[in-house]
Amino acid sequence: MLVGLGLGPGDPELLTLRAVRLLKSADRVFVPGKLAYDLVAPYAKAEILDFPMTRDESIIKERMRENALKIAPTAKRGLAVLGILGDPNFFSTFSRLCEVMKEMYPDVESRTEPGISAITAFASAAGVSISEGFTVADGREPKSMILLKVRRPAEAVERLKREGYTGFTLVERMYMNGERVYTRDFPETGDYFSVLYARR
Repeated sequence: MLVGLGLGPGDPELLTLRAVRLLKSADRVFVPGKLAYDLVAPYAKAEILDFPMTRDESIIKERMRENALKIAPTAKRGLAVLGILGDPNFFSTFSRLCEVMKEMYPDVESRTEPGISAITAFASAAGVSISEGFTVADGREPKSMILLKVRRPAEAVERLKREGYTGFTLVERMYMNGERVYTRDFPETGDYFSVLYARR
């Protein structure tokens, strides 16, 4: 098993309790740099992997394959954790690594554990309240949308289909009792604690 673990924005006190538990129980921990290394050091010995900051796809692919080779032996037999600053689901190298792992080692399962993302950390650091809709992008045209508090999921999905979205995932009461995940047959009425993901 390979787990992409969010380490938060850089403050050691912003690691989650689950992050600490996973770091302590991992058979091996990997990190992408010195800052992440320092964050996990109180809980686990880690190996720093090279994730180059470049737009050269050939270099990125080569490094991902090299990192997959280092991670695979542990992930095949036990728990390998890759600790990443922020959250492993937001503009993270973890998704790229998982693509390569799936190609090279299709039998290795992978998942993520969330951390405090740069988005929510920014709101606290800047002293701003993000209480209305907003767009997050890395300079490219956004291909997905996230809607919160979706009280009429089926209706929302049909509206987004007309706008060109083709893939949908609805999660209600995530990390709570009664968590439900839908990728089709969306209910007419939804829970207040709901998140709808749509992708073009």
